[in-house]
Amino acid sequence: MPELPEVEVVRRGLQEHVAGKSISAVRVHHPRAVRRHEAGPGDLTARLLGARITGTGRRGKYLWLTLGEDGGHDETEALVVHLGMSGQMLLGPIRDDRHLRIAAVLDDGTALSFVDQRTFGGWQLAELVTVDGTAVPQPVAHVARDPLDPLFDRDHVVTVLRRKHSEIKRQLLDQTVVSGIGNIYADEALWRTKINGARTAALLPRRRLAELLDAASEVMTDALGQGGTSFDSLYVNVNGESGYFERSLDAYGREGEPCRRCGAVMRRDKFMNRSSFYCPKCQPRPRG
Repeated sequence: MPELPEVEVVRRGLQEHVAGKSISAVRVHHPRAVRRHEAGPGDLTARLLGARITGTGRRGKYLWLTLGEDGGHDETEALVVHLGMSGQMLLGPIRDDRHLRIAAVLDDGTALSFVDQRTFGGWQLAELVTVDGTAVPQPVAHVARDPLDPLFDRDHVVTVLRRKHSEIKRQLLDQTVVSGIGNIYADEALWRTKINGARTAALLPRRRLAELLDAASEVMTDALGQGGTSFDSLYVNVNGESGYFERSLDAYGREGEPCRRCGAVMRRDKFMNRSSFYCPKCQPRPRG
């Protein structure tokens, strides 16, 4: 599933190419792609026609387009884009339409396509609500700020983590505590700070928790600079190009390989139906 850097790459591409343009045509090719829009595909299509895309937004791994009346500035709703496991927002002609789920055309003739091989993603129109002084779509209201948010309060998150009596990695993945950190970047941040993900959050000193959050911010910023992490063709930017941060990963996916820091053989443990990758020497598991 795309994590914060990958979603931010897509948001930036959309901001550059679609902001200020209006939607002149929409067609839903697969009903699952609009299943979160309870009023159905007809309602979504009717409400999008003529709508002006006034900007883009993101919180954690959630992405949206803010909408206003054509020629107006009243932003009251947003088109929330759920990328799911394989969702892609593509601009221009697409080479393969087998997985085309929603097709839109902008007023300058640009094609905006939602392609989703596994059909876990989709589009949803939602009202904008204000949370902590920031307008976000209603389905995103429960999501905490992410480490790349200018208003992210690291000290507050550290205080929250100090009250959590469960594994620190589990808390990093809890989008109500801190958003945007998925499995890949959690493992990378834990490796950078020499913390094992199985350690109890409440038992870690405030200083170490702050270092961990800083490391998450740093690794996601590094990934953003390289277009994100792409293990296959499912994650691409708006131009259909893959990111290449995979080459820079220090922990994730490196089971059986030498730790880049100490040379010990990297390990993999099962975790929440996923995998955790770590160095047994640099990141020893907690006793007991």
